[in-house]
Amino acid sequence: MTIELTRPTTDLFDSWAAAVAEFGESHIDGSGLQAPVTPDHATLDALIEKSELLSDTTAQLPEDAVHNDLYWVVDDGEVVGFLSFRHELNDYLREVGGHIGYAVRESRRRRGYASAALRLGLDRAREIGLDRIMVSCDDDNVGSFRTIEGAGGVLQDVRVRPEHGDAPVRRYWITL
Repeated sequence: MTIELTRPTTDLFDSWAAAVAEFGESHIDGSGLQAPVTPDHATLDALIEKSELLSDTTAQLPEDAVHNDLYWVVDDGEVVGFLSFRHELNDYLREVGGHIGYAVRESRRRRGYASAALRLGLDRAREIGLDRIMVSCDDDNVGSFRTIEGAGGVLQDVRVRPEHGDAPVRRYWITL
């Protein structure tokens, strides 16, 4: 297993399309696009353009956006998941999103991909000089909160937010 974070690229179109198809309607954030996502070349081109804009720290972003590195979690040329690294928190991300959001394809879960991706996301946070980051997950997502706790996450609280569909969200801080 050789896990890396890769920026969206047309080189991995087929693997990305398969990952998006596997997430189906449930996939809402990791790719940087809202569900449902049509895994075609036009959608990938839009994702690449959005990824480049969001990661450009000199770019002026819309008021509700933050600088964000969108990555694919790749193992030996296969897209196994997605990771979004937000450079800072706005009000919404402070409540339910956090600095890092990740998702792993159902067929690739329970193999260490989420833990490896989160570790790489923490490395990126160190690179830009953050000393702690927030990560959140749904309260009933045992695999995700165990991954966060395994990376040193300390539970701040569990909140119910109407803008998140009234589902309880666990908010963690990880000191780097």
